[in-house]
Amino acid sequence: MAAIYSGIHLKLKSPRTPWEDKLKLARFAWISSQCLLPNKEQVLLDWVSHALSGFYSQKVEFSPSVLEGLWLYLDSLLHSRKMHSLLSKGKSINLRINVAQIVLDRLQECVGVGASPSVSLSLLLSVSQGVLSVPSFSTVFTTKYELMADLLAKLCSVACGKLQQPLPVPTQQPQPITLSPVGPEEEVPMAMSLEEQPMSDDPDSAQSEPIAQQPERSQESEGVRSGQLFEVLLQVLSSYLSVQRQQSNPNRVFTVVTNQLIQPILLLRHLLTSGEQHTHLRPQLSRDLRVKMDSILQSALFPPEHLTSYTEELLPTTKEDCGKRGPGGGGGGVKQGSLRPVGVVLGKVSAGGYCPPASHYAVKSSSLPLFFRFCLENYGKAGGGRDEEEQRMLCFYFLTRLIPALGSGLARPLSSLSGQAPESWSLALLVLESLLSQTLSADVYNVAADRIRHAGAQLSFYRTLVQQLLYQAQPSTPAWYRCLNVLLGLNHLILEPDLDQLFSSAWVDSECMEPRVQRARQLLLSALLHTYTKLRQLPHLFSRLLPVICQPAAGPGRLRPPLLSEGVCTSLSDCLLDTPPSQSLEICSLVLGSIRRYVLPHLEKEQMEEEETVKKTEEEGRDEESGEGGVMETESRGLDAIVDGEKGDSSLKLLSLSQLLHAVLFSVKTLDNTSPLPLVQQTHSLMEDMAQAVTALLQLVSSSHEEKTSTTGLGTERECNIMDEKEVSNSSSPDPESSHWSSNWRQTMLEAALLLRYSWVEMTALFQIHCSKYTDTETRETAGPSPTPAASASVLARMEALLSGEILINGPQGFPTTHPSSSSHMSRYLFKLLALQQLKKALLDGPLLDEPGTAATLHRAARFLVARQELEEAGLHGKQTWNGQMGSVNSSSYHVAHWYLVTSNLPLIAPYLNEESMDCVADVLLSSLLSGQTDSGKANRGPPVSLPSALSVSLISSQFFQSPVPVELPSLHSAIVKRLLQRVFGVLMASGIPQVCPTILEYHKVGFCPGKDDKVKLETLIEEVTRASQTGVGVSLSDAQTEVLLNLLHVASQLNPDGMNAQDFSSLFLLLFLTLIFTSSQPECEAGTPGNNTGDDTPILGKLLRLLASLLEGRNSQNVLKLIHGSSLLQVAVSSLLSCSDRGRLRSGYSDWLAFLKETQGFVRSLVQLIIHRNSSVQLNLEKFTSYLTSQEMSGRQLAAITGQTSADRLVGVQLLLASLTSLSQAMASNLGKSPQLDQMLTQLLTSTTAALGRTVGAVLKTLRQLSVNNPAGALGQTFLVDVVRVMLRCELSYLSDQEDPGHMTLYRQFNQQLLREINSGGASRPVDFLVSSLRFMSVFYRAVRRGRERENRAEEDGTRGEEMDQLYVNILVNVYKLLAAPWLSFSDVCELEPAVEELLRPLLEKSSTEQFNQLLLLIREGLDARKLRAGNHTEVLSAVTMVKLMSCCHLPEACSKALWLIAPQIISAMVFLVRASSQDHSLTLHLTVPTVTAMTTLLRQGEGLISNPQHVTTALGALQLVPLDHLTPSVYQSAFLSVHEGLFTIIQCHRQVIQKAAPSFLNVFHRLVASVMHEGRQRGDSDTGPDSEVYVQCSRLVERMYSHIAAAADSFSTLSAFMVAQFVTELQKVTLRPEVKSHLTEGVYLILDLCREQDVKFLSAGLQPGVREVFSELHGSYTHYHKAQRQGEEKYTV
Repeated sequence: MAAIYSGIHLKLKSPRTPWEDKLKLARFAWISSQCLLPNKEQVLLDWVSHALSGFYSQKVEFSPSVLEGLWLYLDSLLHSRKMHSLLSKGKSINLRINVAQIVLDRLQECVGVGASPSVSLSLLLSVSQGVLSVPSFSTVFTTKYELMADLLAKLCSVACGKLQQPLPVPTQQPQPITLSPVGPEEEVPMAMSLEEQPMSDDPDSAQSEPIAQQPERSQESEGVRSGQLFEVLLQVLSSYLSVQRQQSNPNRVFTVVTNQLIQPILLLRHLLTSGEQHTHLRPQLSRDLRVKMDSILQSALFPPEHLTSYTEELLPTTKEDCGKRGPGGGGGGVKQGSLRPVGVVLGKVSAGGYCPPASHYAVKSSSLPLFFRFCLENYGKAGGGRDEEEQRMLCFYFLTRLIPALGSGLARPLSSLSGQAPESWSLALLVLESLLSQTLSADVYNVAADRIRHAGAQLSFYRTLVQQLLYQAQPSTPAWYRCLNVLLGLNHLILEPDLDQLFSSAWVDSECMEPRVQRARQLLLSALLHTYTKLRQLPHLFSRLLPVICQPAAGPGRLRPPLLSEGVCTSLSDCLLDTPPSQSLEICSLVLGSIRRYVLPHLEKEQMEEEETVKKTEEEGRDEESGEGGVMETESRGLDAIVDGEKGDSSLKLLSLSQLLHAVLFSVKTLDNTSPLPLVQQTHSLMEDMAQAVTALLQLVSSSHEEKTSTTGLGTERECNIMDEKEVSNSSSPDPESSHWSSNWRQTMLEAALLLRYSWVEMTALFQIHCSKYTDTETRETAGPSPTPAASASVLARMEALLSGEILINGPQGFPTTHPSSSSHMSRYLFKLLALQQLKKALLDGPLLDEPGTAATLHRAARFLVARQELEEAGLHGKQTWNGQMGSVNSSSYHVAHWYLVTSNLPLIAPYLNEESMDCVADVLLSSLLSGQTDSGKANRGPPVSLPSALSVSLISSQFFQSPVPVELPSLHSAIVKRLLQRVFGVLMASGIPQVCPTILEYHKVGFCPGKDDKVKLETLIEEVTRASQTGVGVSLSDAQTEVLLNLLHVASQLNPDGMNAQDFSSLFLLLFLTLIFTSSQPECEAGTPGNNTGDDTPILGKLLRLLASLLEGRNSQNVLKLIHGSSLLQVAVSSLLSCSDRGRLRSGYSDWLAFLKETQGFVRSLVQLIIHRNSSVQLNLEKFTSYLTSQEMSGRQLAAITGQTSADRLVGVQLLLASLTSLSQAMASNLGKSPQLDQMLTQLLTSTTAALGRTVGAVLKTLRQLSVNNPAGALGQTFLVDVVRVMLRCELSYLSDQEDPGHMTLYRQFNQQLLREINSGGASRPVDFLVSSLRFMSVFYRAVRRGRERENRAEEDGTRGEEMDQLYVNILVNVYKLLAAPWLSFSDVCELEPAVEELLRPLLEKSSTEQFNQLLLLIREGLDARKLRAGNHTEVLSAVTMVKLMSCCHLPEACSKALWLIAPQIISAMVFLVRASSQDHSLTLHLTVPTVTAMTTLLRQGEGLISNPQHVTTALGALQLVPLDHLTPSVYQSAFLSVHEGLFTIIQCHRQVIQKAAPSFLNVFHRLVASVMHEGRQRGDSDTGPDSEVYVQCSRLVERMYSHIAAAADSFSTLSAFMVAQFVTELQKVTLRPEVKSHLTEGVYLILDLCREQDVKFLSAGLQPGVREVFSELHGSYTHYHKAQRQGEEKYTV
């Protein structure tokens, strides 16, 4: 046979053999073991390589099928296991060098558009992968650097073409997104091209086949496996990177990369990061590709050897050139012929041809931040004999070359511009933001060094850049604001000269209201305010802002946006709190001065001109008969329009300044008795100037009002008609109150005047209350302890004036304005605020309240504030929102602001409201609550409509309703209850309840509280209710009525029963009880109809029962029993529920059925408790209800209902009966021991109820066994029945003596045995609530068995109780252990079972013997084995850990306690091994590591004073050091953090002797916590808010608490305090913390600084690194300024 196959080699070389036969022979030779060829693998590999080389060199020819077969044959050889096995054994097999060139040529064919390659791309990729996977084969590429670079370039080009393929089904355009023109509206997609933006890849939307593809290439496209190209590309990138690193000539690498690779790599990188949805990439693969490409570019373009070339090209030759150098100029000292890397790189990037023209700018722009990052990482640090400052300047000059590449206009002086701008402002600004942010984070700009050593080169460049940004402002682009914000962070002097232009473009005249733009604008303005606050130059900032506000508008008819948004107001308030009071007052003076200097004179001048115009019009009106009237009229109208326009602009400026002054005044620190006298005088002067300004302004308003009135009444009838037409034209214009800018300048002036007046009144009152040294001219008389009658009269006079639309200042002088009802919404709101202030003053004046006319005025003022008509309208505007700012009160927010004013001041005005007004308030409150519930239900199904911070009528009502205010106002609370009763009764009336219960109409009229003459009617009502409960007669509610009733019940559940009077309470209870009896949620289907599906009344009845039970807990609940006997209520309720179950209205399949049973039990238990506590006819009521439940008729009917049935739904009635019996028994058993007579009566009743329970439970269990063998009762039936039997056993034990056994002990034993089998039967899962109920029953049952054993021990009898108890102990212990180790139990299930297991272990262990306790210890020792964890059986380990934790919390006998603490060190050591093993797998952190640490902590806490050797406690610190704290989700991180923190807390609190010797180990563990909180709590942009962020705030609060405990143990940590501070500032220098997290951490470190001595501070200041030293200096400065001064102040008053 060997001879037969020995000639294959000759046939392969023979030219006469057909190529098809040669290919077959080669395949056979490879797979056959009988083919003997010397070095067969090398021969066949050389043959196929030679054949392919000959074909492509045109030396041989064969068919395409043979060519494809040869490529497939080569691919099979390269990927053969046999080949790889031989190579791994050391056999030498090589590949011909020409194979590399063949592969490169074929890849070049795939790059061209529309080309037809001779071999499929997938096959080429597979061959390339096979070559590069074998080191001996890959040498054909790696031995020649240029070949490897060529391979990478071609693969990158192929990948770019793949990513640029269009989508398969285009909706509008077939072009890919990256080729579309870049515009401002495409800011979000373009943002994804930056390095800092997240990448979004969707593998499911991958595009596998282009649209415009040649038909002959369809098979090729189908053969390209998704992602294969990019996997091969990643392999090529890795191979090339290793080859590039081996090159010794960096110039060669630079040349190759810039000539061949930089353009395709940058294009590919842009396509990968552009957020395309049709790529084939997994996110991780895309990230790996970008990391490799970045490494290639960084090591090739910025090697250490090229630092000199970059320095020569970028840095100026002399220091004098630093200040003269242009932003983009090259270095003056570059030698001729030397390498210019910056110019080469930017030239290659800027050159075209390597990408579509439409995306060229995007590719170029996205590469600039990448280059700058490489420069910062490689050249931004000191090294190589260069100092850090020179390296920073090098990076700066590189930045000056990058920014001009974005657009010809950026970073150039204004004089050199000629309308030049970037191709895309949005993209250019995003890139500029990235470059500047990197500059800021890398600390490139050192202000002092730049000014002293470099003549302000950087400052000059950034100033030029700011000028360009402001000259070509883009206020509609968020990145524009962010760029300015970063420049502000670099140095505030960059923006200082252009603050006027900045305020105009970015604040005052910025009209874009898009949310993203508003957020960016708010961040910029907040940064400005905080920066100048830290500089103590906030007045200077306002001095630059106010002239901009006072400038005319940008154009005629253009109106400015609101000046103060909510975010800016908040920032301004925060800044003013940190500003010295004198500066705050200076700001107020500046604003007030602007009003008096610029606005008021202009308005007065315009007023005088208008008066002259009016006089001239009057004179010319007399000449109308001469025929010139029409011309004069036209001229007058034109003049009026000009004057109105000027006044409108001035009034808007006045309103903006008034709002600004109001915001500043309401944020200033108030005066107090400790304020220095100069500050008080300065405040007094300011308020006097403000009063004068208000007076002047009100005079203008008054004169303009009189002028308007006189003008309207002038002239002839024709002139009157003309004025009427003008009024009509004004009234037909759009509502001016819908925005901040109104064309009605008179109304705007009035709003500004009222706002200033209110601000003055509010601040004056505040200063007078808190500062006795402050007095005011207007209120000087009322400031004393005994106001004069004249002062009291002035208060009433001002109140009367306000109510009539006038404002009085300093005496009887009045300024009439329009009546509040006809004013704008903001004016009306301010009128109400002013009236409220006068009301408060009147209430503080005791003698004034005794005067006869005061009460009438106060009532009128209260009615004016409430405004019933406006409140009724508020209920119709539930969608309105208000942000709480005074300037935003308009027609779309007035009702919310008004309602907020009413509710927040209701305690003041409620005594002066009549019943109608109070009913109106209650009606609006109830209506808004109901509408809020409806809206919240809709919001849960859709996106939120308004901002979370916005107020609405429903939100205000909800917060007010949940506050204690309604209870403190009995009249309001009663009105709410009555309105609620009316609405509930309306639902019942609409459903037809009078037809079923006619008497209900009679009792609704008297409020369900009949008098002495109505007892007969009451008995009639009770009879009707009883009959309805037995027969099931009732009314049916539609779906809409059911929803309304459920909303009303939800509101009623929030009412405080203790706040109701007796009548309201009884009315509400009885009406709800009648609703429980008579209503059904849906119409019933006709009986006998096949397939009918009756309704389910469980939800509405459950809510009614829960509400009735809560009402019975109130203090007025006994009034109900004065109307109806408690037994009648119980019997009617249970009878009604049983009737519903008989009619199928309660479906046991309902998911909340078990909760409904608990609601039923709660109602019965509450009513029985009320009967017993009332102590009136207790025996009569309880015996009647007990006899009803235990009667033969009742039990027989319910048991007969389930006999012979095949469905568990028939158990509903029996479960209701059992629920009623158990709740009755529980209530009676809980009242045993109060009195002998009561105990005797309750014992008799309990005997009856437990006997009835025993009969019913036995019958139910028998029936359930017949229904199903595998699952006797179903999950629901099991859980409920276990609870029933447990209550039954507990009740028997409560009334039996120690000498008696429970009467149903046999049932209990059988039940316990069944439960032990059920909880671990066959590994099947069980509901957690069933397991909890079973464990609790076992606890009660074990106590019952132990009581019998103790009775035998006392009698010294030999019985079987001892063996039974020992066997029961072992069975329970083993089954509980197996249960906790069950694989179907989740970690959350185990946590839920822990309380029940602990409750079971307590009776097991509190009197256990040593032998019994040893069995538990053996189980624990077997479970705490690390080998089980390595075998993957972590659930059994968790079971042992849980048993240790719960066992250590139980009280043990003395012998067992000694045994436990003797082996406690072994348990701790075993847990340490478990933590070490489980910490290596992060998936076990939450499920095993954290529980183990928690159990160990519990053991240490309970072992305080019992663990003798401190070394065992120190061992636990090693386990805490191993707990993972990195790369965890917020919830898992919180659990891990808490476990480590509690361990440290236990050691420092319970084992102080350990801390003295193990303080360094303790601090190492604690430092891990601090570092992890700093890392996780750093600022991350928009993700800083939300529930996850609260996790890190809580953890930082715990760190602060631990710092306090460490400071309390100063003896152990005083020598290490400096070390702790050094660790803290080192970590703090690395991150930027969130403000809340930083606040807690710094407060904790302040306590450690208290322990540091002066030499420690000096040591830290000298020994820390330069960057860390500045952080420590800032920390120590704040410590000295705030904490230390406060502590010394406290010590001053400490005894």
